[in-house]
Amino acid sequence: MCLAIPGKILSTVGEGIARAARVDFGGIVREVNLCYLPEAEIGNYVIVHVGFAISIVDQEEADRVFGYLKEMGEFGELAELSADDPGEKIQ
Repeated sequence: MCLAIPGKILSTVGEGIARAARVDFGGIVREVNLCYLPEAEIGNYVIVHVGFAISIVDQEEADRVFGYLKEMGEFGELAELSADDPGEKIQ
């Protein structure tokens, strides 16, 4: 099952459809494409699905979703998947 999850934009690079961001998902940092959200800025929380940011949400909503994922035990699976990924995991 695929989930769309929130993350915080740490930095951005590129322009247009090649614009990307480093996004922090509760300690797991991944690169995300921003082509659908040209208005997204550093510090924004975005909902990400299959590597694409698809909407901007506020921090309260992002925290709520992280809470649900932790309750369901899904957040741990995200951390396990990142171990095989070239993304950066923050300790």
